Amino acid sequence: MKFQLAVNLERMDNSIEMEDVKNHTLDMVQMADRGGFNIVWAAEHHAIEMTIAPNPFQILTWWANHTERIRLGTAVVNAAYWHPINLAGEAAFTDLISGGRLEFGIGSGAYQREFDRMKPNVKQQDGWRYMQEMLPLLKKLWSGDVEHKGEFWEFPSSTSCPKPIQEPHPPIWVAARSPITYDYAIKNKCNVMSWPLTRPFTEAELYKKQLDDAIAVNKSNFKPIFAMMRHAAVYTNNEDKEKALNAIRTVLGQFENLFKNLGDVQNGFTKQIPLNELEGREQYDPDMLTKNLLFGNPEEIIRKLKLYQDLGVDEFIYYASMGLGHKEQKKSLKLFIEEVMPEFC
Repeated sequence: MKFQLAVNLERMDNSIEMEDVKNHTLDMVQMADRGGFNIVWAAEHHAIEMTIAPNPFQILTWWANHTERIRLGTAVVNAAYWHPINLAGEAAFTDLISGGRLEFGIGSGAYQREFDRMKPNVKQQDGWRYMQEMLPLLKKLWSGDVEHKGEFWEFPSSTSCPKPIQEPHPPIWVAARSPITYDYAIKNKCNVMSWPLTRPFTEAELYKKQLDDAIAVNKSNFKPIFAMMRHAAVYTNNEDKEKALNAIRTVLGQFENLFKNLGDVQNGFTKQIPLNELEGREQYDPDMLTKNLLFGNPEEIIRKLKLYQDLGVDEFIYYASMGLGHKEQKKSLKLFIEEVMPEFC
């Protein structure tokens, strides 16, 4: 099993300086590079401080200049927010200047709040339609001239300048949780990243079944890389465990705000639900979170990861960003690199 890192520039409130956030995020990426992680992922989000990522390609360019070997991925660009010629060129240029290290992840977007600002009058649940028109078009732009007249975009003959270093194009990933997306991934020869959120291991089993079903239905010889993401925290004492649980519960409260589009965002900061107001709510139960997420001491983490390995997960995405303090994030990642990863080499 290989490992990937998902890490964001994040601020829960304005008590942390952006310069500190910038330095910490790069430290985490460089730790992953030295520690043998295969890929590091940058997101795309707009107007929220908990995920500061207005252009993932700019973030990857920054990381490329400060790393040696780790591959650099977008997880994920939102197809609806881009013009195909612009997106093809940005991705290809990132591949060029990183020495062919780009992993191209594309998706349909997460929050209606962002669509309301970035693509007014478009519903988040319709974002997949933009992705499905965009992806085949990108492949054509990366290979030569193409003119296009589709549902969402129209332009005369054009191409991507530059072209990617990787031929015929960088590896393509889609974020998938539903059968229609797994089917699309197989038909378009895309790797798959999946995120069971805080749901139990049975959710991961469901995703693997959907992938296997899509391969069987399409009678495909293509076997995608199947990656699974979970929030992760490795600790060796109860104090660090409590810090991790308090951090993830706070972030989940903010996610609830964004997913429900409640509008409680001031100057980019999403309203935090006090922890005492989360008591008794099943989706914030500490025992459930400890069990379902990649939380635990090194031995517990190894045991959990072996379940995913046995399931058929090729690469595991260590999701580091959850509002945990910078010191604790680095301590956790160090433990993971030194005491967990050697078990899977």
